[in-house]
Amino acid sequence: MRRIYLDNNATTPLLAEVFAAMQPYLLGSFGNASSIHQQGQQARAAVEEAREHVAELLGARTSEVVFTSGGTESDNLALFGMVSAGDHVITSTVEHHAVLNSCKRLEEMGVAVSYVGCNADGVAAPADIRAALRPETKLISVMMANNETGALQKVEEIGTIAREVDVYFHTDAVQVAGKVAIDVERIGCDLLSIAGHKMHGPQGVGALFVRRGTLLKSVQVGGRHERGRRAGTENLAGIVGMGKAAELATEWLAGGGAARMSALRDRLEKGICEAVPGTQVNSARVERVPNTSNVLIDGIEGEGFVIAMDLKGISVSTGAACSSGAIEPSHVLTAMGLSGDEARGSIRFSLGKQNTEEEMEYLLEMVPEVVSKLREMSPVWAGKQ
Repeated sequence: MRRIYLDNNATTPLLAEVFAAMQPYLLGSFGNASSIHQQGQQARAAVEEAREHVAELLGARTSEVVFTSGGTESDNLALFGMVSAGDHVITSTVEHHAVLNSCKRLEEMGVAVSYVGCNADGVAAPADIRAALRPETKLISVMMANNETGALQKVEEIGTIAREVDVYFHTDAVQVAGKVAIDVERIGCDLLSIAGHKMHGPQGVGALFVRRGTLLKSVQVGGRHERGRRAGTENLAGIVGMGKAAELATEWLAGGGAARMSALRDRLEKGICEAVPGTQVNSARVERVPNTSNVLIDGIEGEGFVIAMDLKGISVSTGAACSSGAIEPSHVLTAMGLSGDEARGSIRFSLGKQNTEEEMEYLLEMVPEVVSKLREMSPVWAGKQ
């Protein structure tokens, strides 16, 4: 059976060029980047070359890139490394759980947290961020793009507010890196999180941009790795792979890749909405990352749809991979005003660089068939006919 993978917001397949770049550092070039002998210096050179590629992708200095184990650690380091008991943090209700659960832990530690809501498209108003400011506000943390809907937040406006009141600003850009051009100077953020496996790099490696002069405390105790900001021997092969993925992403963006991916996503959305009655695209009215489509299909249950599509050889999801198996509806979609049933009937299609027009055509053949069968078994849908 042919397989079509459309869950790229959960993770992306490793590009062949990335694997080729990593391979030598899994075998012969295995040195510790902190060692002063030849193998160690070869490893250090490879880490620093990867750092240059990541910095270029972000519009940052190489000294401002801290390698981590992934997006979750980057978010944790940004929050726990910046605030202490008595401080105040502002975030949004549609953040990834890596930020939301970190904020819950911060509250247990004596940090005050304000959770700003969003509109029906999943976008938090910068005016609401400003209204939440207090004299003790230390950090604003608002994601750049939502992992479930793809909606882009107004990070440049938030960055302007943060600079005006001299508050640190962190943005989770895990779902943006490699899909939309990032310029940390234009955004005005002090910290920014990315993950290798969301942009066709390896799993288990990420990075945190830390603006020069930002007083970030290390939260991992150990050696003086990463300029004292993240202890632990560097994941050499993973970092090399992430660097190569960043290099390829920079070239892809410069070559118009985002526009091509957006056209493919729009074809998918148009085809589904034309072929299946009772559908709507969540966050369709706002700017989104080019690969993400979250479609509400009335009269179905999302988990059933995912299983049925899997049997057809197509991998999709109902939302964040870290929430897989959760009984509760998506916190993102309910924050946008969707009912529990509407949230549970929303499907995320997320594209990657490997997806083709032919795959979209096959998908558009299968979706109406699957939806029709699920609706035949749905008492909710039957009551609407």
